[in-house]
Amino acid sequence: MKLAMYALSLAAFAVLTQPAQAGKCWKSQVARAPRHYVAAEAEKPKTIVETAAGIEDFSTLVAAVKAGGLVETLSGKGPFTVFAPTNEAFAKLPKGTVEDLLKPENKEKLVAILTYHVVPGNVMAADVVKVKEAKTVQGGKVKVTVDGDEVMIDKAKVLKTDVECSNGVIHVIDSVLLPK
Repeated sequence: MKLAMYALSLAAFAVLTQPAQAGKCWKSQVARAPRHYVAAEAEKPKTIVETAAGIEDFSTLVAAVKAGGLVETLSGKGPFTVFAPTNEAFAKLPKGTVEDLLKPENKEKLVAILTYHVVPGNVMAADVVKVKEAKTVQGGKVKVTVDGDEVMIDKAKVLKTDVECSNGVIHVIDSVLLPK
């Protein structure tokens, strides 16, 4: 057994000490490998909007951000902290609410709701639990409560935290926040 491990170590060392061949082989493997296997090589960090657009459970949120004309803003420098409601969170709203909010004549109301989900700065979960409230981009304040491992933003439960993006962070919530 020890002899087999020693032989394996020598073989690995031999491959690693031949940079021209190893590099050539690596490049050809990268060129043939599916994109998701080589993401670390060329992908730049994604913005909040790009990240949300890549997650099926945020399709309603992304549609709302587009209808509200906030794509450019939330793709900007930031940093922003977004409390992002899932599709299921939007489905909890009374029937027809989402459709009404997406109409051009309701854009101002939609923007107020969406910006109520955004806090300026890069507020990670460890920081969120240290505050009692946070001022949103909309101008209102969201209440933060912590009970054991459960964190609530107003009446929305935080489901997942610290989805890091190039211009901020996303925390996933189970309900849509509505400004007072």
